[in-house]
Amino acid sequence: MTEPYDFPLHTHALPVGGGHVLHVEEWGRADGLPALLLHGGPGSGCSPLLRRGFDLERYRLICPDQRGAGQSTPRGEIANNTTAKLLDDLWLLRRRLGIERWLVVGGSWGATLALAHALDQPEAVSALLLRNTFLARESDIQGFFSGAPQALARGWPTLPELDEEPARALALRWWGWERHRSGQPEDAPAPSGEALAALVDRYRVQAHYLRQGCGLQSPPLLERCAALPQVPVRLLHGAQDAVCPPLGAQALQAVVPWAELELLPGVGHDPAHPLLQDALQRALDAYAARGDFGELE
Repeated sequence: MTEPYDFPLHTHALPVGGGHVLHVEEWGRADGLPALLLHGGPGSGCSPLLRRGFDLERYRLICPDQRGAGQSTPRGEIANNTTAKLLDDLWLLRRRLGIERWLVVGGSWGATLALAHALDQPEAVSALLLRNTFLARESDIQGFFSGAPQALARGWPTLPELDEEPARALALRWWGWERHRSGQPEDAPAPSGEALAALVDRYRVQAHYLRQGCGLQSPPLLERCAALPQVPVRLLHGAQDAVCPPLGAQALQAVVPWAELELLPGVGHDPAHPLLQDALQRALDAYAARGDFGELE
């Protein structure tokens, strides 16, 4: 027997132009609190892990796979794929679903896109719940690859143009380095077959974004965040995050002084860490109960 929320409420194929069609899933209740869930990467796609913590009896959860990512098509496509176009896609998606305002939840690159969305369409955002925020500064991008094997540290920007075999080899190096920096077990079996093909497509999109500063350098995203709408903002960040170091979250809070920052001891970049999952659920339950992230009695 299936449970009520074993399957999406709705699934949409949303054409957004430039040959791209977004895969969008809605979970929860049709009359629930609207929440937009933005996946990381860029290029990763939504996953069941990211939906953890949402009480689907209370939320209407919208999960789009961004251009070139997840089940959106064509997978791995970098043409007509920019941050500006992702922001246009969110405007179109919100209009198509008839949503006036939504809570925006994102981690890592998803938090980056959430901030850019709130700056681009402040009228659309009722609150921001951000995990392990990535600010897309040049220092953030270079810092991730600092100490990586030379083939990766020098070669990652070339991945979108590589032939199949060199692209697979580089993607595996990237995957291993990302697991190392995230504090995940390094003895996991390496992806192969279709899983490896999906990994290459994911890193193709990610390299495409990172090598152009994610289109968020002029002016820098952090500087622009002073103009964020004054809605509830909760920042959750692993105190031991080596992918997106916590100094970035502290810099963001300095620019957005009404934001609440919770540094989680012993937590890195892994979204599955129990302390991070608990903090996310507490924030989501508080928001569903009263519209802010304060602790519930």
